[in-house]
Parts: sequence; C-alpha cells; structure tokens
Amino acid sequence: MDNDVAAGNSTSTLGHLALGLTLLAFGLGGTGVIDNVAAADAAGLATWVGGVALFLVGMLALRAGDKGEGTAFAALGAFWFTWGTAAGGGASADAVGVFMLLWALLALTLTMAASGSGVFGQGVYGLLFVALLLLGIGALVDNGGLGKAGGWVAAVAGLVAWYGATAAVAGWPTAFRRTAGTSAPATG
Repeated sequence: MDNDVAAGNSTSTLGHLALGLTLLAFGLGGTGVIDNVAAADAAGLATWVGGVALFLVGMLALRAGDKGEGTAFAALGAFWFTWGTAAGGGASADAVGVFMLLWALLALTLTMAASGSGVFGQGVYGLLFVALLLLGIGALVDNGGLGKAGGWVAAVAGLVAWYGATAAVAGWPTAFRRTAGTSAPATG
C-alpha cells in the first residue's frame, strides 16, 4: 500500500464523511440485520447530515472551484434531504421505486464523471448506483430480497466513503501499488 497519502481538501474529507455515515446508517437499516431498525430510522441523519451538511459542503466546494465534488455533494445532499423528509410518508412502492431509479441515474453520472479517481471516488458512486438500482427495482417488483441486497451494497459504499475520508485525515494508505513482477499490494 502507498503510505504517501495526500490529506485532501477539507470539503472533500467532510463530504465523504457525511456521505459515508449517511450511507452506512441507511444501508444497515435496509438490511434488517439490526432488530427493530429500518432504513426509515436513518431519516433524521439523512436529512441533516446527508442532506443539509452535504449540500453545504457541495456549495463550498463549488465556490472553491471544485466542480466535480461540488456537483456530487450538492446533488447528493438534495437526494438525502428529499429522502429523509419523505421517509415513512406513505408513498406507494411504485413511487419509491421510481424515486430510487431516478437518483440511480445521478449516481451513474457521478460514477462516470469520477473516472480515474480510484476506489474512494468512483467506487463509492458506483456502489451507490448499484444500491439505488437494487432498491428501486426491489420496490417496483415488491421483492424484499433485492431491497436487502441494496441495503448491503449501500452499507459497503458507506464504509468505503468513511474509510477514504478517515484515511485522508489520519494519513492512512488509500492506494494499492503494484511492484514489478508481482500482483500483490506493496506494503510501502
């Protein structure tokens, strides 16, 4: 692993922490792995941390000239705020499915726009895309198994985002490097 980790900018780190914690709470709730905890129980966290804080971080990143992360964080802030304020509001399963699929398109756009940013950039958005796709299809076809799978993918995406942000703050490795003649990660 590469121990020469750039600290990153503070909006990037804060944005990935907010995204990671929100995805982790939402995902774990969606898996049903914790008794009496559902995805809707993450609505407060999604509204304020994933929604408001992430949107503000996006605005700060845009003001600093970072179009990629600014767009990603502001758009994801809008997603989480909308989801958090509507969770448990009695929308039909079809409406929830369409909502998730529409936002999956945003996650796909972010995945493609983050090409070259590695597992902690493109990987998080790619996992978010898969999670929203599974959740959307699961809601449309009334398949709880797809919903649980989407929850697990969201939880993994949250862990990846959280690790990436924590690594930036703590100076932990975030890249795998291949050495000549071997495919094993270097231990730097």
